[in-house]
Amino acid sequence: MLLRSLLSGDLRSFLIALCLMLPAVVICLTVHECAHGLAARALGDRTAERAGRLTLDPLAHIDPLGFLCMLLLGFGWARPVPVNVSGFRIKNRKAGMAIVALAGPLSNLVLAFVSYIVALLLTYKVQSDAMFIQTVQMFFSYIGALSVGLGVFNLIPVHPLDGSRVLDAFLPYRIQAKLDRYQPIILLAVVAIVYFGLFDLVINRVDNWILNLAVRAVFPFL
Repeated sequence: MLLRSLLSGDLRSFLIALCLMLPAVVICLTVHECAHGLAARALGDRTAERAGRLTLDPLAHIDPLGFLCMLLLGFGWARPVPVNVSGFRIKNRKAGMAIVALAGPLSNLVLAFVSYIVALLLTYKVQSDAMFIQTVQMFFSYIGALSVGLGVFNLIPVHPLDGSRVLDAFLPYRIQAKLDRYQPIILLAVVAIVYFGLFDLVINRVDNWILNLAVRAVFPFL
């Protein structure tokens, strides 16, 4: 995302995008990982809580490389939240792990929805040409777009992304074992999809869907 701004050659736009996207990326990654920990805690596992991961402090969650990818490309990752399935209160531990895994991407999609609502209200309800209002509106738009990218990216069913844990909950062990053998090939296929921009089509489709939901939600108030 920031990479496109940099390649455009417009230094002013790049610096503005950088200043807005740095805190936006921190918020998206922090909410994502905190949601994993809260879901695990709700199921009875206190591992993340003991590790200090049930917090909105970004220093507890940020992975430098994942942060950089998120900043430049619009999707990335944070430090995985530790989870001990033996602490779950439910018997189906694979289902519990799937719930914990889904909590992160779903929290990002909800965050995107809320952020787009705020951005729309600032655009249509706050009748002001003030640079501050425009900057805040742009900031929430960045949070929305980055949250969608992070959420959708992590739903890809490739280890170690969240989607793989969700898929594991529904697959028989023998099929999981076969997929595990082909993980390097699957990962290369995902890299190729990302490189050729096919993944952007999926993100844009989900982003437009959430934005349309936000428009419908705020339309009675405009």
